[in-house]
Amino acid sequence: MFITKDIQYIGVNDHKVDLFEGQYVVPNGMAYNSYVILDEKIAVMDTVDANFTHEWLDNLQNALSGRTPDYLIVQHMEPDHSANILNFAKTYPDAKIVASAKAFVMMQNFFGTDFAEKQVVVGEGDTLSLGKHNLTFVTAPMVHWPEVIVTYDSTDKVLFSADGFGKFGALDVEEDWACEARRYYIGIVGKYGAQVQALLKKAAGLDIQIICPLHGPVLSENLGYYLNKYSIWSSYQPEEEGIMIAYTSIYGNTKKAVLQLAESLKAKGCPKVVVNDLARCDMAEAVEDAFRYSKLILATTTYNADIFPFMREFIDHLTERNFSNRTVAFIQNGSWAPLATKVMKGMLEKSKNLSFTETEVTILSSLNEESIGQLNALSDELCGEYLAQQDATANKNDLNALFNIGYGLYVITSNDGKKDNGLIVNTVTQVTNTPNRIAVTINKENYSHHIIKQTGIMNINCLSTDAPFAVFEKFGFQSGRNTDKFADCEPLRSDNGLIFLPRHINSFMSLKVEQYVDLDTHGMFICSITEARVINNNDTMTYTYYQDHVKPRPDTEGKKGYICKICGYVYEGDKLPEDFVCPLCKHGAADFEEIK
Repeated sequence: MFITKDIQYIGVNDHKVDLFEGQYVVPNGMAYNSYVILDEKIAVMDTVDANFTHEWLDNLQNALSGRTPDYLIVQHMEPDHSANILNFAKTYPDAKIVASAKAFVMMQNFFGTDFAEKQVVVGEGDTLSLGKHNLTFVTAPMVHWPEVIVTYDSTDKVLFSADGFGKFGALDVEEDWACEARRYYIGIVGKYGAQVQALLKKAAGLDIQIICPLHGPVLSENLGYYLNKYSIWSSYQPEEEGIMIAYTSIYGNTKKAVLQLAESLKAKGCPKVVVNDLARCDMAEAVEDAFRYSKLILATTTYNADIFPFMREFIDHLTERNFSNRTVAFIQNGSWAPLATKVMKGMLEKSKNLSFTETEVTILSSLNEESIGQLNALSDELCGEYLAQQDATANKNDLNALFNIGYGLYVITSNDGKKDNGLIVNTVTQVTNTPNRIAVTINKENYSHHIIKQTGIMNINCLSTDAPFAVFEKFGFQSGRNTDKFADCEPLRSDNGLIFLPRHINSFMSLKVEQYVDLDTHGMFICSITEARVINNNDTMTYTYYQDHVKPRPDTEGKKGYICKICGYVYEGDKLPEDFVCPLCKHGAADFEEIK
């Protein structure tokens, strides 16, 4: 199979494997991908699992058409990709082996030799020319082993991404990419979100048109979709709004409570409710759901003064993978001394940015009037924002939203008649209260200023402290004139037809422009309020909170160069070009400062 004119796929499908890495159920098998780049010199990208030696060597031989390879590039040393390095070396004794220094140490461990006479050691930024194809190596430690490198072919604009962007499933089976890629990522790479974020930052500076992973299909269309998924997963943000209930039940009473609660959540507008019986479901699927949705309910019994074993295993899986940035609720059952909630909270202490509901449900053996009341109260608490988002149940004249205005950060949404737009501002002020008037000041260079001047309407979304850096990247680092900022969003709309954000806000207000004040570089829109909703009671995101807790702190240790004051991108070099544009936020050289 040709990926490009010069790059061929020579991997294999494995339908014999039932458990990948001895623990993940793979009903549709696995693909072990390998590629060959045919140029003046020939490079083979990784090998395959030991069970497919001859099939892979046949695939390689057929692709070579009588030629011999010059290089084997080893990006990752897990045996499903590296098992045939020694067989390759025996078959093609004149070929060099290209890998990181740590990979050669591992080869000694696996094969009893580090191929000293064949070694080409590469590190960050090293290059290899095959003729017209020029390869650049990028280190990717702990994505998900320490020796990993990925390879960029600048000629065909191909990123060979090692285990990144991989998925479960053989290539001769059609299935949804996201489901099995999510389960694969969270199970195998999930602990190393910070390292994946670092790799994504490096990738942002590359012109990538094709991604060739070591598992799963070659990705050549809509790459923004896949990159966005990885950005969400690796920053531990919820992918979808919804509630996942994970439970264990011995005699059925906890299950009865869970099913009753699930129906109540659905009735009160929760967009998705997923229920997992941890004793019977695929544990990896349950872990995937916990990371997929924004809220989690844990329901279990007190068991031997602890919690039921399947629940303990489940929480261990979560904390091992840095579960964070979620709302968590608890239901405990016990006949004489219920301790489950205390134990579960204790296990989650190592997790970051979790908020626990005020309501906790305690069942004494079986549901009674008191515990049913607690279930209803929990349902109300978890669904408050969903009720506020729905036209039928929302209080659209809740002027308590005004109390969320301070020196905060906001997303202003608008629409140019063809598509929705949004931008970050910190210049929102209540100027009068009889009548209520809001002033919003926007730089004239921003496309939103142009739209609002024409339409006379906007929405103010008051960001809450759970808003991740990705929100600021989307609405602060790119222009809506040439970017659809809501391409991957299922929008919610207020009565004026404009979007309000489905997550990461505590309130929004719809505004109608009553007066415009020209402030030279900026324009001030003085507006009346046509709708106001309070979504939840989360704290408003202030500029100080953003600087201290949200904006990434770039790694400048030992580096010489310049740092972007907007997003933290680091340019390494003695002199920053005057025309340099940040690859992340698109700001120019004027917004960089020298690393001291």
